[in-house]
Amino acid sequence: MQTTILIVDDEPSIADTLDYALRTEGFQTLCVGLGRQALAALHDNDVALVILDVGLPDMNGFDVCRELRRESDVPVIFLTARADEVDRIVGLELGADDYVAKPFSPREVASRVRAILRRARQPGPVVRAERPRFQIDIEAARIAWDGTWLALTRYEYGLLCALLERPGRVLSRARLMELVWSDAEESLERTVDAHVKTLRAKLRAIRGDDPIETHRGLGYSIRGSAS
Repeated sequence: MQTTILIVDDEPSIADTLDYALRTEGFQTLCVGLGRQALAALHDNDVALVILDVGLPDMNGFDVCRELRRESDVPVIFLTARADEVDRIVGLELGADDYVAKPFSPREVASRVRAILRRARQPGPVVRAERPRFQIDIEAARIAWDGTWLALTRYEYGLLCALLERPGRVLSRARLMELVWSDAEESLERTVDAHVKTLRAKLRAIRGDDPIETHRGLGYSIRGSAS
């Protein structure tokens, strides 16, 4: 079965060039010109990677990426005429894998596609299976850490859930604010730091350590999984 690449660009000349280059390399392609069409195509097709233009007529490409990240971890390559802006955003809150500035070489894009897919297919190290350290009881809105139920506030619970739903992924403060504090009338990004501090204290009180990692200038991630 051929690997399918979704091309999202409203400029026919660019879409056609990428379509030809990728098909020449043995890929199957889907081409759409709108963000909403891209989200629908991802829902209806088995897509291995998305090439996403930042400047779409109906939606900002960043917003498209945010929406697809709620349901999918499919690799994303941004196409943009403003490389400096994407460079600050890619890998932070959007979870994109790469970006290509216009004008570009179609063969270079095809090469990047192959490199990203190759990394995605590489198996991880074989490790001994262990009991998950976290246990989430959604109905009771509570989380256990290494067998002990934590006494969490509403926002500590939401923060820990947001991290556990995306193990290993770095979430920026802005992304965490969007996920956890979306209904707050007023909120500041330093609120995230304060809640991470209290959450860490509660985790360390049980084991002496905690799995939350700080990525300086980027955000936070968590090690481990939940059952």
